[in-house]
Amino acid sequence: MIKIIGLGPGDKNALTLGAIETLKSGEKIFLRTFKHPTVQYLDDLNIAYNTFDDKYENSKSFDEVYNSIAEELIISHSKYKQIVYAVPGHPLVAEKSVSILIEKCKSLNIEYNLLPAVSFVDAIMESLTIDPIEGIKIIDAFDINNQLLDKRSGVIITQVYNKFIASEIKLALLDYYKDDTKIYFIRAAGVKNLEIVREIPLYELDRQEEIDYLTSVYIPKDLDNNKDFYDLLEVMKTLRGEGGCPWDREQTHESLKKYLLEESYEVIEAIENKNDDMLIEELGDVLLQVVFHAEIGNEEGFFNINDVIQSICNKMIDRHPHVFGEVDVENSNEVLDNWDKIKKKEKGFKTYTEEMKHIAKILPALIRAEKVQKKAAKVGFDWDKIEDAFHKVKEEFYEVKDVYKNNNREKILEEVGDLIFSVVNVARFLDIDPEFALNYTIDKFINRFSHIEQTAIDKGLKLENMTLQEMDLLWDEAKTKK
Repeated sequence: MIKIIGLGPGDKNALTLGAIETLKSGEKIFLRTFKHPTVQYLDDLNIAYNTFDDKYENSKSFDEVYNSIAEELIISHSKYKQIVYAVPGHPLVAEKSVSILIEKCKSLNIEYNLLPAVSFVDAIMESLTIDPIEGIKIIDAFDINNQLLDKRSGVIITQVYNKFIASEIKLALLDYYKDDTKIYFIRAAGVKNLEIVREIPLYELDRQEEIDYLTSVYIPKDLDNNKDFYDLLEVMKTLRGEGGCPWDREQTHESLKKYLLEESYEVIEAIENKNDDMLIEELGDVLLQVVFHAEIGNEEGFFNINDVIQSICNKMIDRHPHVFGEVDVENSNEVLDNWDKIKKKEKGFKTYTEEMKHIAKILPALIRAEKVQKKAAKVGFDWDKIEDAFHKVKEEFYEVKDVYKNNNREKILEEVGDLIFSVVNVARFLDIDPEFALNYTIDKFINRFSHIEQTAIDKGLKLENMTLQEMDLLWDEAKTKK
C-alpha cells in the first residue's frame, strides 16, 4: 500500500486528522521536499522522513524530477510494502509527481490510498474571499505558455519560484491583460505569520522581493480588460441583434462580397507600405468580415464561427503531414508539391483541367493567368526557355497589329488577351509577380504624371491647353527624377 497524503498549504492547523495519524503511524515516510512550513511541525513531533530534494539539483528538468521520484517510490514500496508519500497542499492539486505515481500504481496493480488535504487553492480563496463558482482557472507557472487565458474568470498561477519565472509570467500575461491590471501577489497563503497578500499592478510582478517557492499569483476576473476574440463575436451579435444597427442587420453573404475584396486589398496595401499600424487595422477589417459571415451563418442555422475554425484547423493539419504526420520533406518546393497532391485528393480532381477550372474566376486576371500557367507547366506544357516566351510576346503583338483596325471587336479582344497572357508567361519565367509589376508601373506613371501636372500649374498652364510634345518634354524630365 502506498498512502499519498497532503501536508496542506503550510499551517499545521490545516493538517487533517487522517494526515496526522498517518504521519505518526511509524510507516516509512517520504516527502517530496522539506521546503514547506509544515515540515517544521513534523520535526517537532520527531517524525522521521526522507526527502527527494537532491533530485532537483541533479536533474535537468522538472519532468525528470517527478518521474524519478515516482520510480523510486515504486522501488521503495517493493522493499517496505507500506510507505507514505507526503506532498505540499492537496495531493491532486498541481502535484505532477502524484499523478505519475498513480499511473504507475495502476499499471503495476499496486494498491494506493489518497488522503485529502487543504490545498493552496483553498487557502488563496479564503485569503481573498473568492467564490470559485464564478470561475477559477489554475495554471502551473511552467506551463503558462501552453495555456489560453481568459479575462472572464479568475486565474491562479502557482509555483512562481523566483524572479526569473515571475518575469516570464508577466510577459505571458501582457499578451492578454493591460500592463496596469490589478493582480494579487500571494506568498504562503493560509500560513500564519508568513502569509503575504498584496495588490499590485501587473508590470510590478517581478519586482517583489519576497518571491520564493511559496509564491502564487491571482488575476481577478476583469471584463473591462483588453478586448479579445470573444468580444468581437459579441459586438457582431449585438450589431445584428434587435436594437442593433439597421445597416448591419440588412447584410447578407451576397451583399458583403465586395467588402471582403476591398478589405483584402487594403491589407496588401498596408503590407506594401510597410505600415504596421495600418496592417493591424486592415487585418482587423478582414477578421470582421469573417466574423460577419459566421454570424449570418449562425442565424440561418447552417454554420457558426466554430465550424469555420474547425474547418481551417483540419485543413492545416491535413495539408502539413511533414509537421503533424510522418512525411519527410527537404524544402519548401516539396511542401508545395504535397499541398497540391493533398488538395487534389480532397477535392476529388481527376484531371488537370478540373484543377484549372477550380481556380477562382473572381481573382484578378493576371493572378489567375499565372496560376493556370503554373498548373500547365507542372505536366511539362511550357516553354523550354525564356527566349521562347519572348518570341511568343512578339508573335502576339503582331497579331494585335493585324486586327486592331478592323471592326471585329471579338477578335481584337481575343488577340489583346493573348498578348497579355504571353507577357504573364515572361513574368513567370523571371519569377516576377505580374500583378505587382503592373501596379508598380501604374504608381510610376502616376508619379510622373503628377510631375507634369504640378510643373504646368507652377507655370500657370492648364494641361488641356498643352500639346503632347510639351507634355512629353516634362515626362522625360520626370523620368530623370526618382
